[in-house]
Amino acid sequence: MSKNDISSRKDDGINIVSKENVESKLISTYLEYVHLIHNALPELDFNKINTKTKFLDKEFSMPLIIGSMTGGSQTAKKINHVLSLAAEKFNIPMGLGSQRAGLLLKDLAKTYSIARESTKSIFLIANIGGAQLAKELTLKDAENCIKMIKANALTIHLNPLQELVQPEGDYNYEGVLLKIEEFSKKLSVPVIVKEVGAGISKEVAVRLKLAGVKSIDVAGVGGTSWAGVEGIRARQQKNSLKYELGDLFWDWGIPTAASLLEVINNVDLPVISSGGIRNGLDVAKSIALGANMCAMASPFLKHALISKNSLYNFITMINHVLKSTMFLVGADTIEKLQNTRYVLSGPLFNWKKALDDLS
Repeated sequence: MSKNDISSRKDDGINIVSKENVESKLISTYLEYVHLIHNALPELDFNKINTKTKFLDKEFSMPLIIGSMTGGSQTAKKINHVLSLAAEKFNIPMGLGSQRAGLLLKDLAKTYSIARESTKSIFLIANIGGAQLAKELTLKDAENCIKMIKANALTIHLNPLQELVQPEGDYNYEGVLLKIEEFSKKLSVPVIVKEVGAGISKEVAVRLKLAGVKSIDVAGVGGTSWAGVEGIRARQQKNSLKYELGDLFWDWGIPTAASLLEVINNVDLPVISSGGIRNGLDVAKSIALGANMCAMASPFLKHALISKNSLYNFITMINHVLKSTMFLVGADTIEKLQNTRYVLSGPLFNWKKALDDLS
């Protein structure tokens, strides 16, 4: 695949996510079915509320990650530069998009490494795809991805649905778990495994725990549909089969809140909530359910495309809403928020009951 082909595909992802409506259509995150209990006597000074938290032995200013997004084009390089500045300013981790393009072509490696060149001290998360593990990616390739950005951790993203719909997708997932186990044991940085919008089930979470991963990012249904994104790309390429597949499976997967319950109740690992996280209230609800961190991608992308100040203002608002929610439930630390009482309703209550019946 040529440099132009790779960069064009990466730009497709940026343009479609930023300009088209590719959110879930009929399924939500289910976070609206999480009801935090209002505390009329919080006995707190709002200004003393502390949102600091630890993740993978590092302390951050809030439980928020700039999710894995982009790289592989000049547009992506500019976005990663702005995102890295925000990660430094607010002391939050940042994930990069899949680095396969940087491995294939050295010119494109700079579209990822710009994040480290811009900010020396931030916690950067490298990224490779599960389908590439099955195909040709080696331990040395993973090490090169880490070296490319001097990463503090490595994400392996699982995206069988996206690959299935993607016109250029890889459909072979044989041997992926063995590679995850090998990488978890031999790499110098912790391995995180994430979905890309279809969620992680308890069965998969248990297998990942046994394979030695250090964290799981559920990335459930409710946010950007990558089946939808790839379906739109297929429509643009006049590939009717892939377009119809993307449309049919647009909302396929496990809602984010349900996936959190699936994972948190079955493995003892730090869990990242992502997939449709859009504001500080979503973050607070995720933490109350048991998540350790939350990640967003498309909201950060859209604000980064506007301006650095737009991005900074958005992150400031997330933190303010998170603190406001903590004030209203009487929790002055993230640890206390993780132990605050909540009530589940609707389909999320039913999902939890079905999980309990299985155990």
